[in-house]
Amino acid sequence: MNTTSSAASPRPVDLSAESVAGEEDPGATLDLAGAGARGAAAGGGGGSDPAQPAPRSTPPMSPGDEAPVGTPGTGEDVCGTCGGSGQLNGSRCPACEGTGKVNVGIGGA
Repeated sequence: MNTTSSAASPRPVDLSAESVAGEEDPGATLDLAGAGARGAAAGGGGGSDPAQPAPRSTPPMSPGDEAPVGTPGTGEDVCGTCGGSGQLNGSRCPACEGTGKVNVGIGGA
């Protein structure tokens, strides 16, 4: 009596082409705001490549920012380098670039 059979054993699943959300590219997001513009361009034959995402304008980051403004899980905080004054040793703070504010991660994970 043979209890092992090659027909009954499951085949291994090749996960090399699979991806779990956030697994390999934590910065990847779904851009719903630009979806209509790209869809119209793709259907209208306007010459744009529908596989290429539309360029987004994001506010520039200060050296003290941990993430761009508007990133989920972040918020505005007082610059720890200058204490929120925007000045350090009589000149503009290099961490917040003189704003006195930085964008940092909130919560604890």
